[in-house]
Amino acid sequence: MALDRDPDAERAAREIRDPRFSFFKTRFSVLSAVPPGVNGMLFDLGVSSLQLDDPARGFSFRGDGPLDMRMDPGEGQSAAQWLAIAEQQEIAGVIGDYGEERFAKQIAAAIVAARGREPLVRTRQLADLVGQAVRTREPGQNPATRTFQALRIHLNRELEEVSLMLPRAVARLAPGGRLAVISFHSLEDRIVKRFLQAVARPEMPRDLPLRESEMPQPLVKLVGKARKASGNETQDNPRSRSATLRVAERTAAPFNPNIRIEPGARWRN
Repeated sequence: MALDRDPDAERAAREIRDPRFSFFKTRFSVLSAVPPGVNGMLFDLGVSSLQLDDPARGFSFRGDGPLDMRMDPGEGQSAAQWLAIAEQQEIAGVIGDYGEERFAKQIAAAIVAARGREPLVRTRQLADLVGQAVRTREPGQNPATRTFQALRIHLNRELEEVSLMLPRAVARLAPGGRLAVISFHSLEDRIVKRFLQAVARPEMPRDLPLRESEMPQPLVKLVGKARKASGNETQDNPRSRSATLRVAERTAAPFNPNIRIEPGARWRN
């Protein structure tokens, strides 16, 4: 079984003839199609190479295409539509928070000034604009990298999707089932790391002394440490250099349906 909200992924899935395989066009956070008691779930977060390499999708600054960036082009606002109406302060906040860009205020000001002259509708327009606004360039990185990442995350609500998906995925795992998550930037990985660390700790009763044998069982146990791509893998696939894999195994502890997380926040019940 596979889930994806991208219509291109849906078309590719139709070509798989294995009768054991089924596909659902939906967001990661909507796991209603996944039955309880599954033995394993793998989530590959973020944007795909197919999306990045297709200029028509508007995800990349390397080519020129419509300024879109939506994982599902039939849902929500495109990047061009959002940038045309968003307040300067809001644009700066998105680029600063989701792109961790030092020059977020300068980029936002340049965007607002530029859209007053002509609509921003192409990826090349935005990339050139950001390149002029960013004064200090990071070695080996296009100055538009952080801005494009930030807009994509915001438009597709990627961090919210991860935060909603994680507890729902754990709830559907059978005892002994494993959850594996591959993230590609620090904001995603921070949410995954905090989630797994939190549910790998037992819920302790307050002010009640317990013997070790009486300790409640946590929801999951961590499987190894976070894994990064090897040197050989990054040589063969340079885009894997930012990937982080984290794995946890479900225990038999009962699931608390009230557990939740918000992007960037600590775990809480």
